Amino acid sequence: MTRTGPVGVGVIGAGVISGTYLENMTAFADLEVLFVADLDLARAQAQAEAYGVASHGTVDELLARDDIEIVVNLTIPAVHTEVGERIIAAGKHVWSEKPLALDHDSGAALLAAASAAGLRVACAPDTVLGAGIQTAMRAIQRGDIGEPLTATTMFHVPGPDAWHPNPEFLFALGAGPLFDMGPYYVTTLVHAFGSASRVGAVSSRSQAVRTIGSGPRAGVEFPVQVPTHHAAVISFEGGQSAQSTFSFQNALPRAGFVEISGTDGTLVLPDPNTFEGDSTLWRFGHDEPTTIPATGSTYGRGSGVLDLARAIRAGVPERASGAVAAHVLDVLLAVSAAAETGQVVDVPSSIPKPVPLPEDWNPATATL
Repeated sequence: MTRTGPVGVGVIGAGVISGTYLENMTAFADLEVLFVADLDLARAQAQAEAYGVASHGTVDELLARDDIEIVVNLTIPAVHTEVGERIIAAGKHVWSEKPLALDHDSGAALLAAASAAGLRVACAPDTVLGAGIQTAMRAIQRGDIGEPLTATTMFHVPGPDAWHPNPEFLFALGAGPLFDMGPYYVTTLVHAFGSASRVGAVSSRSQAVRTIGSGPRAGVEFPVQVPTHHAAVISFEGGQSAQSTFSFQNALPRAGFVEISGTDGTLVLPDPNTFEGDSTLWRFGHDEPTTIPATGSTYGRGSGVLDLARAIRAGVPERASGAVAAHVLDVLLAVSAAAETGQVVDVPSSIPKPVPLPEDWNPATATL
């Protein structure tokens, strides 16, 4: 049966990030948020009531609803694929927070299960769909820097232990700066260049133990289980390359830096962890740069769910797809493996290069 009208949405996971999702999704005319589920039923109720969602309760209750077509999976990374598989088994499309999985095989199995069921998996980050990065992608597409050739990205901070009240998970397996922040930068590179092909990298860990710096647990020490600095050279199928660093051990914060250079100039992009921000264009033979104002949607997280909903109805590919997320995961896993082994590591997947959104794309407009 072909459905029409707004797409029914359910949310699993009522933690902090759910507030941003719910605020935006309840403002999109093409989505109807129907249910919030969480293991903590009181937390599910609180979020549902705060954002005007009619129903709340358990995951099983959500998955039993026939009027829910997309389930937004905001659980912890360790159970993203487990919960995703339950959603698919219930006959529903998946939107997952990053990362899609913690290893290649789990991510591939999730996508295969969805494909076999005729369902879709899409995944954060959807910051890449915001006005900032999309304006930059359109500038590259129309040739503002000529043929794109190289990129430099930088995420350097002292570390979230200084401000996060419960930072242990950010220094555990599946996290660290590479897997926590890397998806924003690598996703942007994949949108600019297409698929990556191989990676070389080095890594380090500045401290074996860190101390919580704020909140009620300030002073508590915890072990650092992963490298806190990765430096990578990423090669792409089209011949482009990127130098990327991801660090939780720099006293001088320098985050949000993405620079893409081509045969005619260099484009400095806005922070890929945001939905807005102008780009700056430097061209050979010109002493002064040109500002390219961001145009498009700045709604924020949940925009990818809206793009998925419209793509389902139209029968066209979604942009923040599970395939893109799986490829980005493969790149990050290759960075980790290259640093660990000292060898150049091939990336085992390839995807079509995502197409930029039209400038007038508006999540708030009713189109279904």
